[in-house]
Amino acid sequence: MRANAKSGAATSPAYKNASLSALRRARDLLARMTLEEKAAQMMCVWQNKAETLVDAAGNFDAAKARASFGHGRGLGQVGRPSDAGTNRSAAEMAELTNAIQRFFIEHSRLGIPVIFHEECLHGHAAPGGTSFPQPIGLGATFDPALVEAVFSATAAEARARGAHQALTPVVDVARDARWGRVEETYGEDPFLVSRLGVAAVRGFQGDGSFKDKRHLIATLKHFAAHGQPESGINCAPVNVSLRLLRETFLQPFKDALEKAGALSVMASYNEIDGVPSHASRWLLRDVLRKEWGFRGFVVSDYYAIWELADRPDTHGHHVARDKKEAALLAVEAGVNIELPEPDCYLHLVELVREKKLREAQLDALVLPMLECKFKLGLFDDPYVEPAAEKIVGCDEHRALALESARASITLLKNDGGLAPLDAAKIKSIAVIGPNADRELLGGYSGKPKSYTSVLAGIRGRVGDSVKVLYSEGCKITVGGSWNKDAVEASDPAEDRRQIAEAVKVARKADVIVLAIGGNEQTSREGWAKTHLGDRASLDLLGRQEELVKAMLATGKPVVALLFNGRPLSIRLLSEQVPVIFECWYLGQETGQAVAEVLLGDHNPAGKLPITVPRSAGHLPVFYNYKPSARRGYLFDDVSPLYPFGYGLSYTTFAFANPRLEKPVIRRGQSTRLLVDVTNTGARQGDEVVQMYIRDLVSSVTRPVKELKGFQKIALAPGETKTVSLDLTPESLAFYDVNMRYVVEPGDFEIMVGNSSRDGDLRKVILTVK
Repeated sequence: MRANAKSGAATSPAYKNASLSALRRARDLLARMTLEEKAAQMMCVWQNKAETLVDAAGNFDAAKARASFGHGRGLGQVGRPSDAGTNRSAAEMAELTNAIQRFFIEHSRLGIPVIFHEECLHGHAAPGGTSFPQPIGLGATFDPALVEAVFSATAAEARARGAHQALTPVVDVARDARWGRVEETYGEDPFLVSRLGVAAVRGFQGDGSFKDKRHLIATLKHFAAHGQPESGINCAPVNVSLRLLRETFLQPFKDALEKAGALSVMASYNEIDGVPSHASRWLLRDVLRKEWGFRGFVVSDYYAIWELADRPDTHGHHVARDKKEAALLAVEAGVNIELPEPDCYLHLVELVREKKLREAQLDALVLPMLECKFKLGLFDDPYVEPAAEKIVGCDEHRALALESARASITLLKNDGGLAPLDAAKIKSIAVIGPNADRELLGGYSGKPKSYTSVLAGIRGRVGDSVKVLYSEGCKITVGGSWNKDAVEASDPAEDRRQIAEAVKVARKADVIVLAIGGNEQTSREGWAKTHLGDRASLDLLGRQEELVKAMLATGKPVVALLFNGRPLSIRLLSEQVPVIFECWYLGQETGQAVAEVLLGDHNPAGKLPITVPRSAGHLPVFYNYKPSARRGYLFDDVSPLYPFGYGLSYTTFAFANPRLEKPVIRRGQSTRLLVDVTNTGARQGDEVVQMYIRDLVSSVTRPVKELKGFQKIALAPGETKTVSLDLTPESLAFYDVNMRYVVEPGDFEIMVGNSSRDGDLRKVILTVK
């Protein structure tokens, strides 16, 4: 279906001429707009659409639309049409977006279409959408090609329903495990986050032409440094140096913009050095636009402009007296559009009339949003065809969800080679634990067409050949809904009764599979004082350790499956449980993926994208620390339980003959690291070859190691491959004592292996003249 618009006629305005560039058309359209129309493009409706655009069932309501937008000024965006009504199908959402779009095209003076945005953190968060692993799980894959495929599928599903912009990917670097949003990130390392962030943007945006109507705008968030908040509390101040800010937190954004062409950025809730991101001209104008050349648009995080003043239900920065002044600060900083509702930006016209803002300032912010609407083809082909049901949750995407779930599972411990379990030698399995038979998707999730729990997956895999017993064991919290504000602790007496029942069940089995960890309430976005998600402790919550001890006391072999949104301090498990898998949140194919790995159909190859600490008191524990850190503690081990990049396999690998193509180079030159990797075991397996560097003498202190390259390879038993990893000036550069981004001459230690742990690495020296 195409818009009913004349093009090419001599009297037709330039913005309706499809043969012209998007930028030229946008400039022509902007010149025709009134101040009120420009301000309308900087606003969005989300929950207000229930009063302004849709009826109680989620259908388009023409009367409401005329009453709210009959003025003809139009609107910039509509937020999350997928949540209109209750559990509506993909086809129904497509019909809704077409109806809303048609209204704004036909009932705005200039026929300007709206952009529909959606949450797409690990799949389109909508009824029926395919649910992939949470980003922290995708981080464990160390596989950019897989991540690109995941978000290409996500884009196709969202676009088929009528969406145009994904509020994803999260390219925050997570450096504090107490923070409840760790699961939304790709981990603690800027290089890994950067490479997977670039892959995600390429998946969402494709080649950037949007001609196939299977891609949409990617939104990098949260700009910037959201992943290391004070005390690990969401939205708290970020206290980092300018050098650390640039090298660790800004670099993934810069790479995703320069290497993948991301078209949108979301500013972060937090402040940096006393300046909230939504009011930071230095961040949004000097760095993002002037230094990096960004020509897309910045969206506010939900209600964050309001928070520049005071938002009583959560917090305020108190850099503005009221919403009107907050709008002024945000425009001056460079926030193009306020999400999710018309609020502070309702004052824009008034601010211009009062000459506190110039209309030209609004022009500069509206132009890139109009240009993106032209790039998306919304003026020429604004509607979606009725094909959503064929794409959303299709078999191809379900297979990709299973592939990505398998790749996310990380084997942390396998004493005595207990795993994989041999179904031919086992008569019964006891599946125990609060996470054994429940849906675990993590935050920002929709409701997939199907979900397989651990219990169901194991039963489906073994069939009638092995008896599968089940007991919940205990609870983590009561209920466990991500959306529910109050978190209710489980009853200790009831938990202990359940543990006693679980012991009876476990004694009847040959082996125990224990599914524990966290749930969607114990690690989540804390978005209000009444909706918290950050924790002061990283220990297993409730009576889970009692459950572990009770299972060990049966004398039966125990396999632990951890499901959680953040790394947990699992000392007891590490010391006493023979097999431990870190599963994170695996998406809709959880049970099948776990069963395939547990029973040896698939060889695990996940690697930790974030360090597992011994306790919250050990934080920070990121691997790329400075030389003067980590000297030791009284009465405790300073090392992590499990290091970044670590993960075992059912086979073994040997690294040999690390060498540099050119061991001596000049500044500005590149070289390559080569290493021979052999599968020394009896099974086919995948290994992630990881390259780290250390600048041995430098003008400012440098980390003891930094990831600068990785490659995932597959090897048959006995097979050897030579892996080559590039070392470029970008790999070696840093901000020197004068804050110049340079490569300093001297010696660099180049390390290669299968984790960041010193004992897993082989070393060579590179000299830069």
